[in-house]
Amino acid sequence: MFEIRVPGETHRLLISCEPQTARLHLSFRPVLNPPSPPPFCQFLRAHLQGARLDEIKQHSQDRIVVLDFTSKDGPRRVVCELTGKTANILMLDEDQRVVRDLNRQRQIIGRQYQPPLKHTSAPVQDKASRFTAMPGPGRFPFSAAIEAHYYNKETSLVQDRARNERLHTLRRTLKKGQRRIEAWRDDLAKATKYRDYARYGELIKANLDSIKTGMNRISLVDYYDEALPQVTLPLDSTKSAQGNMDDYFKKHRKYLAAERELKPRIAQAEGDLHTLRQEMAAIEQGTWTAPLPSVTPARTATIPASRSQKESSKQRRGPFRRFTSTDGLPIFVGRNARENDELTFGLAKSDDLWLHARGTPGSHVLVRLGKGTDPPPETLRDAAALALLYSDLKKSGKGEVIYTRRKWVKKAKGQAAGAVIVTQEKSLHVNLDKRRLEALKSRQGEG
Repeated sequence: MFEIRVPGETHRLLISCEPQTARLHLSFRPVLNPPSPPPFCQFLRAHLQGARLDEIKQHSQDRIVVLDFTSKDGPRRVVCELTGKTANILMLDEDQRVVRDLNRQRQIIGRQYQPPLKHTSAPVQDKASRFTAMPGPGRFPFSAAIEAHYYNKETSLVQDRARNERLHTLRRTLKKGQRRIEAWRDDLAKATKYRDYARYGELIKANLDSIKTGMNRISLVDYYDEALPQVTLPLDSTKSAQGNMDDYFKKHRKYLAAERELKPRIAQAEGDLHTLRQEMAAIEQGTWTAPLPSVTPARTATIPASRSQKESSKQRRGPFRRFTSTDGLPIFVGRNARENDELTFGLAKSDDLWLHARGTPGSHVLVRLGKGTDPPPETLRDAAALALLYSDLKKSGKGEVIYTRRKWVKKAKGQAAGAVIVTQEKSLHVNLDKRRLEALKSRQGEG
């Protein structure tokens, strides 16, 4: 979603690469917002926020739309290939080389952009438009008609997807729950063998003098039974009479614990499985309805129509300083000891990148990374520059910065908030670069 500003107006341009609903039009409805912006969205923000949209055009009568921008880094082009299953969005530099694309096709990065080949099996004939301009006071009736059409279609697709995902989750949960119940029942059956072991323990207790070490069984009169039968009890030949008695009482306690804990646990789990089976039946019968998520404002890349327009509202102060790296990744910086502690041991995930100026007080810096991914070199340099900037080495303008994964950072016991012990760290020598810092501050987010 691009937010395009002209004097007195703001327009929202939606670009969708969903295979069944690929399209481009102005949007007038609120859009559901993901919990965190996708990496490609973050990249576009880093490079296009504040840019000027110079031209938008269709490429060669094909389902390809080109948007030309003038950004702080120079000319940039966004190509929207609205081609169904192969739909993609690409950013090109001033030489028309691919910088990044939505579908993460690494083999095309750095290469000259080539539009997808046209299918020429049949001549293209002019067709009547599928959409009729919606009546009303709006200036963009075709966009309104396209949005209305795809809104209904996407609502149906979202419901179908939610239904299939929920059905898959239910089947997996039912299978796992059934295995767990079977395991608990096996444990209960094993423990049930020890139901009479308290009585056997009492019989051994009454006959301790008759049991000698080395005996592997003993026959005793069961005086708890009115018929007074003889019972033969197995013994551990390596243990004393007292040890064998303790074993019998211990196994009976195991039976009592199993009865006390496993039976309610099994009953609860069976009730949960019954509820899940009812939900599965509702899905299969077509009577299930997915819960509607709440609508939040869409995250947008703001593109003013003129460079002279400036942001008038002040940013709301929030937890941590927040920046966006050259590669579009979020960077968080703690302001004080409390925020350092909260950032490192609250917000951070184990695979995130953690940085700090070596051997001096300063802010904890965190780069949000996906699991198993390495930080891009420019992102590492951006984060290291911030670690040095917000430390006592700021005045010198240079110094060492250590970095490691968050999982190798531990709290220092008995020390003040923010004090940590770091292992498996690497170091990077940093010289503060004015241009890099200005670029980071231009991309500084709320907080």
